[in-house]
Amino acid sequence: MFGKKKKQLAEDIISGEVRYSGFYEDSLKRLKKNKMAMFCGIIIILLILVAIFAPLLAPYDPNYQDYTAVLSKPSAAHLLGADEYGRDILSRIIYGSRVSISIGIVAQVVASIVGITLGSIAGYYGGKVDSVISRIMEIFQAFPDLIFAMAIMTFLGKGMINLFIALGLLTWVRTARMIRGSVMQLKEKEYVEASRASGATTYWIIMKDLVPNCLSTIIVLVTLGIPNAIMYEASLSFLGIGIQPPTASWGNMISAAQTFIGYLPLYSIMPGLAIMITVIAFNIFGDGLRDALDPKLKA
Repeated sequence: MFGKKKKQLAEDIISGEVRYSGFYEDSLKRLKKNKMAMFCGIIIILLILVAIFAPLLAPYDPNYQDYTAVLSKPSAAHLLGADEYGRDILSRIIYGSRVSISIGIVAQVVASIVGITLGSIAGYYGGKVDSVISRIMEIFQAFPDLIFAMAIMTFLGKGMINLFIALGLLTWVRTARMIRGSVMQLKEKEYVEASRASGATTYWIIMKDLVPNCLSTIIVLVTLGIPNAIMYEASLSFLGIGIQPPTASWGNMISAAQTFIGYLPLYSIMPGLAIMITVIAFNIFGDGLRDALDPKLKA
């Protein structure tokens, strides 16, 4: 019986009817089976499209002030009402998605560059180099995240670019630790030894042999890091040291709405709801992606 199955399998392979799929193809199949992760992935795509096409979707310019509509409640003219300057709340929420998503992505790009560089160096060289970089990581982790971000923003000053740098420096340690551990395992593999024997430089070995094999880890870290950056940006903007008015940001909208929460609750509820949906969508999709990319779950 088993002999017939083996013979049939061999015939199928020769005829091309059996094709072995790659790692990422298998991962995509597993991800598609996770309905909640796929649903959150669709939400993320919609949020990105809203951010890209904000000028087409927003009914008003986010900074246009209509003094006849100051603190007006939801109406046909202003679906979610208007703020204390007569600016359309819906338009500012739509434009606020640009700020939150761009900061989340750019902050993770900064964190990935710093974390991958230092983590791969520490994992590859080991010894004193690893000890020095590990001590630096411990120093960065010794401070509470939000307080550390506030200190960086106070030192660098307010502004979008400084916020990118602050959030990138805040989240690089986790990336560095994961990459360091992966590189320490991979550097003893046969293909790395073969590269050394063929005279490959350290840069080539790290960038061409080691880092590409950590790609699945990097993807998951970036996906899970984006909602953290969005939350930190909203917190810093709420405290007045993040995105500065009149730029529309979900965090500074919630901060400005505190005074009027009793009269116009949607002013603070809707930006908060936008933050909640975005963060939950990225977290659930990141968890699903992590499970899909886990080789231990490969059927």
